[in-house]
Amino acid sequence: MKEITDIFNFTAEKGSVITIGTFDGVHLGHRKIIKKLVETAKNQDLLATIFTFFPHPRMVVHQDSELKLIHTLDEKKHVLKSLGINQLVVCPFNDSFSKMSAETFVEDLLVKRLKAKKVIIGYDHRFGRNRTADISDMRKFGEKYGFEVEEIPAQEVNEVSVSSTKIRKAISEGDIKTAWEYLGVPFCISGKVIHGLKIGRTISYPTANIQVKESYKLIPKDGIYLVYSFFNGKKTYGMMSIGKNPTIEGKGATIEVHYFDFDEDIYGNDVTIYFLERLRNEQKFESVEKLKEQLQIDEATSRKLIKQIG
Repeated sequence: MKEITDIFNFTAEKGSVITIGTFDGVHLGHRKIIKKLVETAKNQDLLATIFTFFPHPRMVVHQDSELKLIHTLDEKKHVLKSLGINQLVVCPFNDSFSKMSAETFVEDLLVKRLKAKKVIIGYDHRFGRNRTADISDMRKFGEKYGFEVEEIPAQEVNEVSVSSTKIRKAISEGDIKTAWEYLGVPFCISGKVIHGLKIGRTISYPTANIQVKESYKLIPKDGIYLVYSFFNGKKTYGMMSIGKNPTIEGKGATIEVHYFDFDEDIYGNDVTIYFLERLRNEQKFESVEKLKEQLQIDEATSRKLIKQIG
């Protein structure tokens, strides 16, 4: 997959079939559209191209927006690459771009830069300055500049919209099973392993403290979760705590994972953690010893679930 971050200084090798969108949390609705894109590209000997934006337009147009995203930019790139895309355009969405007219966007970027032969968009897609242009305008531009426009059916567009909303709501409520159902894969977070207070190792539960650098990344509701990561290609299960650590004074809010049967030094490493199940809410215990007893129960529960997963 070719990644294009400077579309204004790029020219495609040959014709493209393009779809446009933010594609946050590439879920089953998105995947259906992308599958259509890839199949069309193969059948017509074109480049399957996704035109997306970063940051999310809502973060720029509504600067006070507290929107959190299901996928970071790197996570989105990784998923899209796995779906057979030939070209991924990541266009910087800024004040200047937001003021570009619809026709300039189509003529300069889609036609001249990407050699658009077909554009696949939803019936409610709006683009250009103040989002004033719609699919009927895109059809007119298609006639003028020589590309076909295929409309994504309303039902599929609604699937995408509803799914994204439901996924965000589910994750924020700790309902990671619903998020998994809509995404088609387990929800994940990525971050660097940093040093913490190392209290976990004193009660036989050493943890990897995770620093998520992207402030816009959606983090699940505080609580204890069954998770897994890959180390040297091996799936390693563990339990993650997200929260404010009310039992241990002065520790503060953390995201930390205790991996089962694992003793490698991973400080400074980047890791991706996949969520499987929420075990319980965060609790305050009357002592560290009581916390340890609960962690032993959590571990036993987790290991039973792992056996069921197979």
